[in-house]
Amino acid sequence: MWQAKAIADTESALNTSADEGLSPARAAELLNEVGRNELAEHKRATFWQRLWAQLNNFLILILIGSAVISGVIGWFNYRNTGDTTEFIEAGAILAIVVLNAVMGLVQEGKAEESLAALRKMSAPNARVLRGGHLITVTSPELVPGDVVILETGNFVPADVRLVESVNLRIEEASLTGESVPVGKDAGEVLSLQAGLGDRDNMAFMSTLLTYGRGTGVVVATGMGTEIGKIAEMLQTYEEEQTPLQVKLDQLGKTLGIATLVICALVGIIG
Repeated sequence: MWQAKAIADTESALNTSADEGLSPARAAELLNEVGRNELAEHKRATFWQRLWAQLNNFLILILIGSAVISGVIGWFNYRNTGDTTEFIEAGAILAIVVLNAVMGLVQEGKAEESLAALRKMSAPNARVLRGGHLITVTSPELVPGDVVILETGNFVPADVRLVESVNLRIEEASLTGESVPVGKDAGEVLSLQAGLGDRDNMAFMSTLLTYGRGTGVVVATGMGTEIGKIAEMLQTYEEEQTPLQVKLDQLGKTLGIATLVICALVGIIG
C-alpha cells in the first residue's frame, strides 16, 4: 500500500520526518514493539522426526517388514545350509529404503539452504538519520519510520518508501526475476494494485543498489518485508501430491495388501 502514498503521507503515517528521522528514544521504543529487523527461523524438526517422516509410508513399512523376514529366514538357512541368498535379498531391500530416505532428507534440506541464502543477502549495517544526526546502526536495529541513506553497492536493509532518488537503479532479481536493474523514482505515486515489479517508488530488503543513490523511509522490517514473506513460505510450505501421485499411492497400497494376502496363503498352503 505504501507505493500509493505520497512522501508527506508516508511521513505522517509513520510519525517521522525525512529531514530528522526518528528520535533515538522513539527508535528504541519501536524496536521493543515490532522486534528486530531480521528473518526469523522456525524451529526445525529433529533429524529423527524428519527420518520418521520419510519412513512413515505404507509401502516403505512393507519393504522394511520384508527385509526383516528375509533376514530371519536367511539366518535359519545360513545355520542349516550355509546359504546367504536371503541375506543378500534383505540387504538389497534395505538399500532401497535407505536410498529413498536419503533422497527425501536431501530434498527437505533445500528449503533450509534457501533460507540461509536469503539471510546472507541481508545488509549487516545501515546509515540512518536519528534525531537529525547521521549514524551507522546494525540492520537488525532498524524500525519502521527510520530514514536510511542508500548508496551504490549497498544491499537495501529493509523495505523502504523512497523519499529521494538520484539516478537510482536497483537489482531486484531475487524478488521479481527481473534480469536488469530497475530504475527508481521517489516522486511517483502509484496505484494500490501496482505489482511488486512495478513499484518504482520503493526499494525492498536484500535487493542491491547498482547505480545512483537515494533516501528512504523504512515501512516494513523483518518478516513483514517482501523477502520475509518469501522466507515464511519456504518454512511453512507443505508439498502436496498431484492427483497421479495420489492414485499411484492408492495402487501401491492395494498391491501391497494383495501381496501380503498371497504370501499368507502360500505360507498356509506350503
